[in-house]
Amino acid sequence: MDLSLLRTFVAVHRAGSFTRAAALLGLSQPAVTSQIRTLERQLGRPLFLRRARGVTPTAVGDELAHRAAPHLDALLEITGTGADATRPGLRSLHLAGPPEFVSLRVMPALAPLVEAGQTLRTSLLADADEILEGLAAGHHDLVVTTARPRGPLFTVHALCDEEHVLVGAPAWAAYADPVALREKGSGVLAGLPLVEVHESLPLVTRYWAAVFDAVPGAPAAVVVPDLRAVLACVTAGAGLAVLPRYLCEEALALGQVVALIEPPVPPLRTYFLVARAGTLGLPHLARAHERLLAEAGAW
Repeated sequence: MDLSLLRTFVAVHRAGSFTRAAALLGLSQPAVTSQIRTLERQLGRPLFLRRARGVTPTAVGDELAHRAAPHLDALLEITGTGADATRPGLRSLHLAGPPEFVSLRVMPALAPLVEAGQTLRTSLLADADEILEGLAAGHHDLVVTTARPRGPLFTVHALCDEEHVLVGAPAWAAYADPVALREKGSGVLAGLPLVEVHESLPLVTRYWAAVFDAVPGAPAAVVVPDLRAVLACVTAGAGLAVLPRYLCEEALALGQVVALIEPPVPPLRTYFLVARAGTLGLPHLARAHERLLAEAGAW
């Protein structure tokens, strides 16, 4: 069997689309379609079901991908495809995830690999769907996301839980008595300005539902699409915000911001470490994956 046909098949299986696989492989979409049809004729079985948006593997297609992909990846590693010619076995690792988490957690954790010669390329993306689409299309090798993907395309491991805290500068916190908050709920905060990353108030809405069993009563006073900027605004006195504890723990310790309430069960959000199925056999990817899982135990 022609290995180029298998490589194209694995690319389509991972990308979920002939068009995305073609872009990944540097081929035309008709060429990819032709190769898949040739492979299907050789096997005598359909490998994909054509859908309005992309393709879905058949049971035969899934089985072939799970059996062939790790060996194909190993062959590509041996032949050095895409590797750094001056440092055999060290390929650039392309990873993606939320800007704040990647900057403050992921990159410092991978620093020892860089010291050992590993090269890293990062994409800072806030949208979980965009992150996973990029992984499926082969633009990233490893991603961190708050959305747990389903299906055989991905290998998924829970990385860590992120605790959310309702914080404000000391001057604003004086308007929100913790006892009143526990007894009367979010109504105590009515009229106080909110700082968020999006107009939809994703963090505030989740926190209000979990802690107060309520919904926010007003739009944000400040919207800025980076949690580090949200923290800077809150520290400067712009209003209240819901932030990950890891992000604001230094500001809390310094008294720059204070936690308005400490609920018995704080709201949590889980981060997942995701790779394409079959790729964890690649040494450079496996090293980074193992390193992140090990470091996450202390997060």
